[in-house]
Amino acid sequence: MTSRARILAALNHQEPDRIPIDCGSMRSTGIMGMPYNALKHHLGINTGSTKMYDMVQQLAIPEQWYLDRFGIDCVDLARAFSDADADWIPWQLPDGSPALRPAWVPLEFIGETWLCKNEAGLVLGKMSPGLVYFTQTHHPLAGNETEDFRNLRSLLGHTIWGSVADPAWRHAGRSDFAQLLRQKALELRNTTDYAIMFGIGGNLFEYGQYLYGSEEFLVNLLLEPLKVEKLLDSLLEIHLETIDTVVSAIGDIVDVLVFGDDLGSQNSTLISHDLYRKFIFPRQQTMFSRVHARCPAKVFLHSCGAVSDFIPDLIEAGVDILNPVQLGARGMDAPRLKREFGRDLVFWGGGIDTQHVLATGTPEQVRTEVLRNCEIFNRNGGFVFNQVHNIVEGVPPENIVAMYGAVLE
Repeated sequence: MTSRARILAALNHQEPDRIPIDCGSMRSTGIMGMPYNALKHHLGINTGSTKMYDMVQQLAIPEQWYLDRFGIDCVDLARAFSDADADWIPWQLPDGSPALRPAWVPLEFIGETWLCKNEAGLVLGKMSPGLVYFTQTHHPLAGNETEDFRNLRSLLGHTIWGSVADPAWRHAGRSDFAQLLRQKALELRNTTDYAIMFGIGGNLFEYGQYLYGSEEFLVNLLLEPLKVEKLLDSLLEIHLETIDTVVSAIGDIVDVLVFGDDLGSQNSTLISHDLYRKFIFPRQQTMFSRVHARCPAKVFLHSCGAVSDFIPDLIEAGVDILNPVQLGARGMDAPRLKREFGRDLVFWGGGIDTQHVLATGTPEQVRTEVLRNCEIFNRNGGFVFNQVHNIVEGVPPENIVAMYGAVLE
């Protein structure tokens, strides 16, 4: 089977010739630059360069050797926009290893801290000594009593996640953006056999937190429900415009459209079921229905943490694929998830616990866990292998090799 056929079989709940594998098809299935460089050193690979696809999380774009060696079956369309040398600036990762960072992201080093700015020079986040990623420091609506969100599109650019674009979305302001998307998608489809993903975002709950700060937005859900409704309706209008642009341009080419909204912590959902049904569910359903009505691409939702209580609602809203399947969170038990939801939902992730086993286990422990989870999730299809969230700094290269070796085994 080709890589695309393998992914499509899994998405249609069929068992392919082998388990399909992902790394780097979206912002939560990849590998950070530091473990990527350590892996290259471990394998004796001295060619190529480590490009920071996601500057906030310090994620690398997996090079062709990585895709080939580890049997990766899907890619992010954004990688097709990353080949111009002028777009990249030499960069030193926190461990001192070399990389290239995107030239379109304004950074400034002051004292011992890296500051991340938007194009207007507003400081949005920082990477302090000892950290290996950027954290948001500016919340444009914090303490603001306004209920007028007519300038919301501009305010999103005052958040780190709304400003720091990937190689594709950096071109969103161009009048020919839709044509450019289609051109790149067709090139990728015609020159490779990978399944193609593309990120839409569509964050609702998270954007409330990016704009107000987590504590203030959670309080607003309870004390200022009308203001929250206005905010979320304004966000929905923006997201629907984005969906229409993307679907019109590439809906007949890409295989998966990616949405995200983290709804869980390690131990519970972040809001009650009632609040989710009132504020988030109907707007997610509107977005996902728009996709399903206009193109054959599957809807992928990234939502971290203990979200098992929301899974029936997510299915009802139109989610086809759930990621990252955070096994270590409460209620995210692999056999139960597969048994109760495997007929309706594709599990994209859940291959190995990144927080513990992949980070601190032995290669044999990694292999054992991967084989066990693959046996559970791959039965009757509906599974794409990925570790739980990104491969982070400190994961031994031996464990990365053991992880992929077990899947291919």
